[in-house]
Amino acid sequence: MLENQMMLLAVFERAALMLMTLFFLTRTRPFQRLFQKRDHTPAELVLVASIFCLFAVYSTYTGIPVEGALINVRIIAIISGGILFGPWVGIPAGVISGLHRYLIDMDGHTSIPCLIASIIAGLLATWLHLRCRKSRLWLYGILAGMLCEGLTMLLILLLTEPHGVGVEIVNHIAYPMIAGALCIGLIIKLVQDLDDEKELIAAKQAKLALDIANKTLPFFQNIDRHSLSQVCEVIRRDISADAVAITDTHDVLAYVGVGKDYYELDEHHAISGMTQQAVLLDQIIINNDLRQYHLSDFHSVIIIPLRENGAVSGTLKIYYRRTHSITSSLREMAVGLSQLISTQMEVSRIEQLKEMTRKAEFTALQSKINPHFLFNALNAISSLIRIRPQQARQLIANLADYLRYNLNKGDELIDIQEELQQVRDYVAIEQARFGDKLEVVFEVDDVHIQVPSLLLQPLVENAILHGIQPRSAPGRVTIEVKQLAGGIRVSVRDTGYGISQAVIDGVAAGRVESRSIGLMNVHQRVKLLYGDGLQLKRLEPGTEVCFYLPDQESMPC
Repeated sequence: MLENQMMLLAVFERAALMLMTLFFLTRTRPFQRLFQKRDHTPAELVLVASIFCLFAVYSTYTGIPVEGALINVRIIAIISGGILFGPWVGIPAGVISGLHRYLIDMDGHTSIPCLIASIIAGLLATWLHLRCRKSRLWLYGILAGMLCEGLTMLLILLLTEPHGVGVEIVNHIAYPMIAGALCIGLIIKLVQDLDDEKELIAAKQAKLALDIANKTLPFFQNIDRHSLSQVCEVIRRDISADAVAITDTHDVLAYVGVGKDYYELDEHHAISGMTQQAVLLDQIIINNDLRQYHLSDFHSVIIIPLRENGAVSGTLKIYYRRTHSITSSLREMAVGLSQLISTQMEVSRIEQLKEMTRKAEFTALQSKINPHFLFNALNAISSLIRIRPQQARQLIANLADYLRYNLNKGDELIDIQEELQQVRDYVAIEQARFGDKLEVVFEVDDVHIQVPSLLLQPLVENAILHGIQPRSAPGRVTIEVKQLAGGIRVSVRDTGYGISQAVIDGVAAGRVESRSIGLMNVHQRVKLLYGDGLQLKRLEPGTEVCFYLPDQESMPC
């Protein structure tokens, strides 16, 4: 019993040597990448097969002689290699090590059983690699190793002559050889843990990239040198880089870290030749030894292209002062981060374009209203010059103040009370035209909200000219600004002829009629600013036009 235990320890000792060798191999970067990969090139498979063949053959030379047999870990090497890497490793390791075992001891009692068991071990390991779940391979490997060692013992009993010799050999080596198969599970777990380690590192790097993207998101509201410098600072701090830069395809846009003072001398610095290469070739460039470029401050750099609309729009550059600082995990994180930055920059530019378009549309719409109002105001004043010159002079002064105020404001938003004052100036001019025929009532709460200028005047003008003017009887226009729960309701109501369904449908469909240009323009401006346009309603008698500030679709007019 004690002898069997000593032999088992010897098996574990030799398996431990194999395990230690694999451990140190997996700590080196080339072999680490080799063991972590799932799809190997033919050359890589030859290299891995050679490693496990050497393990299997070497185990024969380090075996312990017992009654003409060898206690060794050959089956452990064959099963481990086959289960981990498949047929191109398991089968060659089984055949080569089995033939080697047979050829060095052709007349030995165990040479043929070892040859047969080695080949079967390679085939069985291959089948397990192809058919079994990855998470249970370590267990299946142990069972397969025990099965193959048990098969070896059976073959020794069947093929050894005289039979008593075979029995004696099995009695001495069966227990340590079969129990030693436990080491297969350790070897498989060692290599599999590399995959888990890789996935864990990838998850950490992905989380870091997302954290950086989340921190930098506010700086992409308005892309300029200052905001991009803040983005670079966040990246530099979170990944412990010595310097970070963002460029376009010609110039350095932002730079933080070591050497920052150089980039603050003026606004434009042309990109380097290495960066130009990354832009032109649309390729990631990594250099872990920049001493050849005489950049004394930095020894490692990664340059990643940034893309917008499918084309390279610039680069993200990360510098370190130590050599070989750009690891594979840092590369993957930087690539993911560059993709997030590219997306954020593209979205930001789209939003800027939308804002520019909105302002252009807003200005164009407003410019259509001003001549329309001015034409009607001048007509009103001209009718008073001869019959009531003093009133005409007052109205001209009011009009001059109104236009001066409007020109000064441009497309800026103003307080709704200021807009109502503009409406009162307009109403004063119109009441001078219509006299007792026109009554205007203001029902205004003390509210203050920013609105574009000339938003209400066209609605009042439309009510007077198309509602009150065509009727012979006097009419009333009511202007309401009411504070409601969650918003402000603005309405202009008249007692004139009701609006036709054709006009309501035309405004909703975006069709502009010459007589409804003011109404249509206000509808489009309100829709641009608040998301929902005017709501038109025919009354008995008259018409009501209303909208909400801010938009409250749930509150009907």
